[in-house]
Amino acid sequence: MRRTSYMLFVILIFTASAIGQTVAKNSFRLPDGSKDGRLPVRQAEATEEFTIGPEDVLSITVWHEPDLTNRVTVRPDGKIGIPLLNDVQASGLTPKQLQERITEDLKRFLSEPQVSVVVQEIHSQIVYITGAIARPGAYPLGRPLTVMELLVRAGGLAEFAKSEEIQIVRKEGNKLNRFRFNYKQFAEGKNYQQDIPLRSGDMIIVP
Repeated sequence: MRRTSYMLFVILIFTASAIGQTVAKNSFRLPDGSKDGRLPVRQAEATEEFTIGPEDVLSITVWHEPDLTNRVTVRPDGKIGIPLLNDVQASGLTPKQLQERITEDLKRFLSEPQVSVVVQEIHSQIVYITGAIARPGAYPLGRPLTVMELLVRAGGLAEFAKSEEIQIVRKEGNKLNRFRFNYKQFAEGKNYQQDIPLRSGDMIIVP
């Protein structure tokens, strides 16, 4: 009886360990602990290097001036409307540069304007990933991002993915250029230069 109980105990311990390893292997989590590597466009964080573009949504706050505080969308012509200033060029500027421009322009009307510019939604800079990937779709390019970083953000390769034949399709002018990314080589510590920085509009195809 004791021998049977002991054998059952050993089997249970082995089974629990195997299940735990399987879950750990199949569960993909980013270092920040998030379940989904995708940054929702609404929550995307723009770094200091981020360049504002058309369709981006900005929060303009002027301290102690509620009539000048507003949430605006950058128009196709790259401008935003601000009370007192009318149209202000936003596209092509970083949030800090736009903040400095608005602050300087408001000095004509206010003694010491305190302005903050926050990017609330990023729609102007997007990269795409499709094929044998955990979470295909469009991802905001709110900061410098490489091919490998996007693969991580998109949840990693599917089990049947052809990891040595990943392609980056980039439109430059009127032509499409293709770059190859060999995931297997990169994982083995080879050919690091293939992990190129992505540009807005790039399409990553995982066959």
